[in-house]
Amino acid sequence: MHGRSGNQRPCRTETMQMVAIVDYHMGNLHSVQKACTVAGLKSTFVSRAKEIRRAKAVILPGVGAFGHAMRHLQRQHLVGVLKEAAFSGKPFLGICLGMQLLFETSEEFGKHRGLGVFPGRVRPFPKHLKIPHMGWNSLSLKGRHPLMQGLVDGTYMYFVHSFYCEPKDPKILLATTAYGIEVAAAVGSKNICALQFHPEKSQTCGLKIYHNLARLLARKERDYARISSH
Repeated sequence: MHGRSGNQRPCRTETMQMVAIVDYHMGNLHSVQKACTVAGLKSTFVSRAKEIRRAKAVILPGVGAFGHAMRHLQRQHLVGVLKEAAFSGKPFLGICLGMQLLFETSEEFGKHRGLGVFPGRVRPFPKHLKIPHMGWNSLSLKGRHPLMQGLVDGTYMYFVHSFYCEPKDPKILLATTAYGIEVAAAVGSKNICALQFHPEKSQTCGLKIYHNLARLLARKERDYARISSH
C-alpha cells in the first residue's frame, strides 16, 4: 500500500523560507509543523494578517466545524488576508477543513459562507454512509500540480471528514477518492493546492507534499537570486 512504509530523506535545499501555519484555534498545528520540519521547511504559527503577508508560503489546516472556523477567522480579521494570500501567487496549501473553507458555502449545521476562493459548496455525505469517512483510502489522480508531484494513481492517504467538497469547476480537480460516491480528495489552481486528506498523517507519500513545497520555495528563491544578480 502506497504511503504506509519506507523512509524519505528530508529535502535540505530550503531551510530559510518562512512558512506560515495559520492558527485560528481549529487545527492540529503541531503535526503540520512536524511535517514541515521533516521536509526542511522553517515554519511558524501565525494569527495576524501582517504575519501571513510576510510569509513565503501559507498553510491553512483545520479540524472541526465549518461555521465555527469561519467565525474564528472573522474574529481574528483573517478572512480578507487569506483571500489575498490565495491570489497572491505564493504557495498556499489547504488541509482538510482548510480545503473546505476555500469554497463558497457549506451546509454543515446550517448554511455558512466560506472564503469563496473556489466556486462550489461543502455538502454532507449521503445518510446511508457511515460517518465520518475515516482511515486510509486511495487517490484517483485527475490533474497535475507542483505540490502533488511524485504521487501516483492508487496512492493511499489518510482521511477524516464528515462533509465533502463539490467543486463547480471540474478543471480544479486534482484527485478523487471513492467513499460510496466519488469525492474530491484534492483541488488546486496555480499557486493553490487543497487536500481533503491529512498529508502529515499519511506517512511517506503524504510527506512528499511537504517536500514538494520545500523544493518549490527553494526554486523560487534561486530564481529571485538570479534575477537580482543581473
